[in-house]
Amino acid sequence: MPLSEQEQRLLDEMERHLMSNDTDVVSAPSRALSYRNIVLGSILVLAGLGALVVGVSIGFNTGFLGIAVGVLGFLLMVGGVVFAVTPTRGSAPLSKSAPRARAPRAAGSSFMDRMNDRWDRRREGP
Repeated sequence: MPLSEQEQRLLDEMERHLMSNDTDVVSAPSRALSYRNIVLGSILVLAGLGALVVGVSIGFNTGFLGIAVGVLGFLLMVGGVVFAVTPTRGSAPLSKSAPRARAPRAAGSSFMDRMNDRWDRRREGP
């Protein structure tokens, strides 16, 4: 169902207001995440999860050893998540200063890619 003219104007006004008031958020440089860090962090999270499960399962029989292994597993999981989401120091900030012209996506592109393309075409106007 398309938006009415009043709803469209209200949406455009809200958009302009957001862009003018939150320019620091919109233009803030962000650093790219490293795929290597994401993979290694995921492996750490899985290892920590395994250690946590082992710690819980042996905790009923041995007491302190099980608690120590469980806590170590939890710390591994937290460390893995932090490692995965921390950008590398050498990565360049992502630049959003000049919009690039996009090539049309293939027919097998994802839903979000198609929605982003539609949004970009809508913003450019006829």
